[in-house]
Amino acid sequence: MQGQHSLRSYPGNRKPVAFLQPSPRQNHILAALPLEDYERLLPYLELFPLLRNGTVYGTGEREKYLYFLSTGLVSQFYVMENGASAEFSITGSEGVIGVASFLGGEGTPSQSVVQAAGHAYRLHENILKNECTLGGPLLAALLRYTQVLLAQIAQLAVCNRHHSLEQRLSRWILSCLDRLPSNELTITQESIANMLGVRREGVTEAAQRLQSTGVIHCSRGHITVRDRPQLEAQACECYAVVKREHERLLSADNITGNA
Repeated sequence: MQGQHSLRSYPGNRKPVAFLQPSPRQNHILAALPLEDYERLLPYLELFPLLRNGTVYGTGEREKYLYFLSTGLVSQFYVMENGASAEFSITGSEGVIGVASFLGGEGTPSQSVVQAAGHAYRLHENILKNECTLGGPLLAALLRYTQVLLAQIAQLAVCNRHHSLEQRLSRWILSCLDRLPSNELTITQESIANMLGVRREGVTEAAQRLQSTGVIHCSRGHITVRDRPQLEAQACECYAVVKREHERLLSADNITGNA
């Protein structure tokens, strides 16, 4: 059953091992739905593993499903013809991947790639369209999330133009940690460079400056935050602006438009 333990038996004398399956209610949008609406969706929600570095949607791929993240982290970014790339949004359990599935589009020219492994529950576009025609709480919640997504994209455009790489790196690390259960990221500096749309050497230098002040610790493929308040002080204003917009629109009271 969803959200409960399942037992798996092994040969020999070993006892069955229990695995905790993530609940759809770990996703903030699904958690905010009235019970009646949630239970109507529940039989159609399909558990989907998010494998690190795996692709949820490729460039131009039709978005047949809407993915409600329960755990994990997914980045959306554009890749240019010359191979250069830049992230324009990051999503965790507060949101969804596949907004084109309910906005009427076939797909987008972006990619959705898993940065931190986890799970999502996906809903087929046919069921989603039926729900949207009802004009109920789910549609209201998805439109609010889309508003947050647009705010995030707009703020990142300003951030990339006006703020230093050290500020942007601090903002990016904090945005990831807000969506993860620990103070550690498992990611290479080359991957961060691809997300920020800069050279790897620039990320290395910015990370070294933050590490020299004791804010973070870097090892091969890992970044651990040691002083979060100081990291927030190092980040540009964009982090706080986007976070406030998330909290304003995606709080439990506001997400379905009942506030």
